[in-house]
Amino acid sequence: MPEGDTIRGAAGRIRGALVGKEIDSIETPHPRFARDRWPERLSGRAVRAVDAKGKHLFIRFDGDLTLHSHLRMNGWWGVYERGRRWGKSPSRAWLVIRTADHEVVQFGGPVLELMTDSRSRFDHRIARLGPDVLADEFDEAGFLRRLREDDPSRGIGDALLDQRNLCGIGNLWKSEACFIAGLDPWSPVGQVSDEQALVAVHAVRPLMLRSAAGGGHVREPWVVERHGRPCRRCGATIRARGQGDDNRTTYWCPACQA
Repeated sequence: MPEGDTIRGAAGRIRGALVGKEIDSIETPHPRFARDRWPERLSGRAVRAVDAKGKHLFIRFDGDLTLHSHLRMNGWWGVYERGRRWGKSPSRAWLVIRTADHEVVQFGGPVLELMTDSRSRFDHRIARLGPDVLADEFDEAGFLRRLREDDPSRGIGDALLDQRNLCGIGNLWKSEACFIAGLDPWSPVGQVSDEQALVAVHAVRPLMLRSAAGGGHVREPWVVERHGRPCRRCGATIRARGQGDDNRTTYWCPACQA
């Protein structure tokens, strides 16, 4: 699943391609949008902003209309120079926005909807999100408040993944955050101090910001996808198993994170 850094990076590329540019055409090739008439409803409207919160992306048009996207597991945003071959099959395209110079394409992704600006602020899926780990000013107090309202018996790794506590961190960064902070991902939230929780977040925030700016993901992760291999810090064997209601895989070093 694309995480917050991937979505923030996509928002930046889309912003550069669309904001302040004349829109040549908008197409919705997927049959599910056949009756929605988005090309007609958005005709003549300029894109005034593109922003992201956590794993949600918003393309905001003049006239109080916003395209809201959540890619879930399989969706992807592509930004291409006109005439350049797309990175995925055109049969997978759900949305195509063209300017004279660029084509912005969403491939797949089960959430793609046109809504008003006000709904994009108050829709329960968005309004209930916790502080954005990539916000210009991270809301430490808001994050800690939400964490303390969570089930104190819940593992901290699972709690960091919950977008209601902290939005933008996904499975990769959850495991890396716990490792860098020396935090056992199975430690109950009630036994994790505020300082430990913040150390975990601040450990990955600059890495995620660098990734969003185009610096790329962690090239050599400490624990992610290293199950059964030696820890690069201490040599112990990296372990992995499902965690939480969704059984998302958590990776950790039993020695470094004891």
